[in-house]
Amino acid sequence: MGLAALPLAAALPAHAQDKPIQIIVPFGPGGSGDISARMLSEFLTRKTGRAVVVDNKPGGNGIIGVEAARIAPADGSVLLLATTSTHLANPALFHKLPYDPGKDFRLVGSFGPGSTYLLVRPDAPYKTLQDFVRAAKAAPGQINYGHFNATSKVTAALFAHEAGIALTAIPYKQVGQAMSELMAGQIQVVFTDTVQGDSFVASGQLRALAVHSDKRLQRYPDLPLIAESIPNFTIRGGFLGIAVPAATPLATQQQLNGWINEAVTTDPIKSRLEGFAFSPARVGLAELAAFEREERAKWKQYVEIAKIDIQ
Repeated sequence: MGLAALPLAAALPAHAQDKPIQIIVPFGPGGSGDISARMLSEFLTRKTGRAVVVDNKPGGNGIIGVEAARIAPADGSVLLLATTSTHLANPALFHKLPYDPGKDFRLVGSFGPGSTYLLVRPDAPYKTLQDFVRAAKAAPGQINYGHFNATSKVTAALFAHEAGIALTAIPYKQVGQAMSELMAGQIQVVFTDTVQGDSFVASGQLRALAVHSDKRLQRYPDLPLIAESIPNFTIRGGFLGIAVPAATPLATQQQLNGWINEAVTTDPIKSRLEGFAFSPARVGLAELAAFEREERAKWKQYVEIAKIDIQ
């Protein structure tokens, strides 16, 4: 074990110091969580000299992967890619969620708040967000949107509510399926974070009508914000973070927090995240815990406002 690994080794329980580090991603490959986890895995490998493995465990709105992390050893050897869906939206959408994010996990890092595209086909008849809303009002329920996790479902439903339109929801298991169906014309719109959607926009395969973000994107300054047309649409953009089982020693949590903060605020990860319209910053453990409590309460309100049936 090299000198770079000594700080983490000192913080880890003795039996965990030689284990590979596993990052569980509760969704399929290619999504924003998967991309972020793989960037972090490369950083941790360089820092620790240990093998860091990204393990995709998709299914059940992220529940399968979260459950695997919940029962994992609380020694810092297993990390969970925590998302808006798993830690904020799922608790508001399910009566009997098999995990409690506030009790079973502790957030130890954040990739920063993200942004969300409203995507359509390049040949879609609506050229602006206002065109889209007018078309939806003229044909209630005839425009379909694809959702592939709790975040995309709630975001689209809340948008429809605030815009005063009726859209029809079409569920998919993974973001790639929804994107393929959108490009094929089987559905008309998808809400997805900028990490997942950027390659489609940049290549011209799909077109962004608007973006939900704190400010206009530097890369696409002419792309309007959704809030410019629908001021009440204030739902937060996508969240991506790292969580560990709640029983993980505080010293280990603090060490991981320090390293994740270093990873997301230095290049190349910082530049890549900013390129995806994320806003990476150093965030402490107490701030992460407060953020989670506050946002979970907001997402419960979003579900109620959008009148989404709780499962």
